[in-house]
Amino acid sequence: MVSYRKVDEDIRRRLEAIVGAKNVSTTGEDVEKASVDESPLEPHTPEIVVKPANTTEVSAIMKLAYEETIPVVAQGGRTGLSGASHPVLGGIALSLERMNKILEIDEDNLTCTTEPAALISEVHEATEKVGLYYPPDPGQESGSIGGNINTNAGGMRAAKYGVTRDYIQALEVVFPTGEVVNMGGKNVKDTTGYSLIDLMIGSEGTLGVVTKATLRLVPKPKFTALIYAPYNSAYDAAKTVAEIVKRKAQPYALEYLPQHAILTIEKYIERKLPDNTHPAYLMVGLEANSEAELERILEEVGTVCMELGAVDAYLAETAEQQRSIWEARKKLFDAYLALYELDEADVCVPRAAVPAFVEECERVAKRRGVIIAAVGHAGDGNIHCNILRQGQSDEEWSVVLEATIGELIDISLSMGGTVSGEHGLGYTKRQYLERRVGRTQVELMKAIKRAFDPKNILNPDKVWC
Repeated sequence: MVSYRKVDEDIRRRLEAIVGAKNVSTTGEDVEKASVDESPLEPHTPEIVVKPANTTEVSAIMKLAYEETIPVVAQGGRTGLSGASHPVLGGIALSLERMNKILEIDEDNLTCTTEPAALISEVHEATEKVGLYYPPDPGQESGSIGGNINTNAGGMRAAKYGVTRDYIQALEVVFPTGEVVNMGGKNVKDTTGYSLIDLMIGSEGTLGVVTKATLRLVPKPKFTALIYAPYNSAYDAAKTVAEIVKRKAQPYALEYLPQHAILTIEKYIERKLPDNTHPAYLMVGLEANSEAELERILEEVGTVCMELGAVDAYLAETAEQQRSIWEARKKLFDAYLALYELDEADVCVPRAAVPAFVEECERVAKRRGVIIAAVGHAGDGNIHCNILRQGQSDEEWSVVLEATIGELIDISLSMGGTVSGEHGLGYTKRQYLERRVGRTQVELMKAIKRAFDPKNILNPDKVWC
């Protein structure tokens, strides 16, 4: 068991010498903000918040923390849903909010280099202005690039393009000891030694602090369209997902939403979507580099939808129509967070298992006395099961929630799925890791952690128990 040093006046003075007194805080709004993310966890208060401006300052902070054995939790937008950025052992909340620049867009090598707190929305805007495309599109656009890397975020375009891991070419990382290491580069190919960069991606801030990232870009498709299809049956909607995938139509986004989600979004954004009267919906995003190709794909996907039970297939052709619907979809979790008390199981199943899993969600909800709004990126099998409290007492809710999440995870695993598709395990889901990977892999992960962080100062008590 590690014995951590408390942050005292001596430590504070040394931190102030690194970043300046105005960028060190122990009271007020800074500490309050650093105590939470968007998970349902109760706040965990850090002893001090430190805001570096560059890699040199991050390195000096980590070196001090390592020498004195002080826990450190790196934070960006704090939009995570698994408690990974909670400073559960106090110590230093390392806020990277000042490191928020887009440093370079390299049109020759199709890359974009950013600091960790650059927002995903800003990267999209900057790259698309020059006709390029950073495909990962997590729904929470106020999330940061560093956070996306730490959780290997996917989002709505993963059905076609893959996840964050597929678009990271280089990382600058500060290790717990304070050493600065550069991994990867602008080369398209690199098989030189172990891929340490892949260890960093998805490590939830437990192995190092990302201070710079070089992202891979692709040419932006010229034409897009969106189908909004209502269904009389959740099973039919989910079955359509499997059929579209089977026919290799390859939409860039394929989203499943029950009626409950549509009504919740409408209430939150105070405007109507094309239809809200049916039990289930698909949103299908399509793209091509010619109008003729887009028309062909639209016809194929529209036909599949109607053949498998869609009541209609509303077509959003203009950029404004598409933006309006996608923006509404991206507000979904904010809507649930504002209107309900909830937690979620961020499971992922093989795409062909989506229909069966959606049906199981309905059965679990009835057994447990909750509402489960199963929504998400059905095109890649990532289903976000929003579990909504229904009048249970605090004590009852704690028991029901844990049992419901556990049951949904077990169902996912029985179908060949996994515990988390993109939000990570963090602090709230860490007890489920061994169910998915077994004891041998957990011990290997712990050995990797010890190799990077012998004193266990960086984001301790996360990912596993």
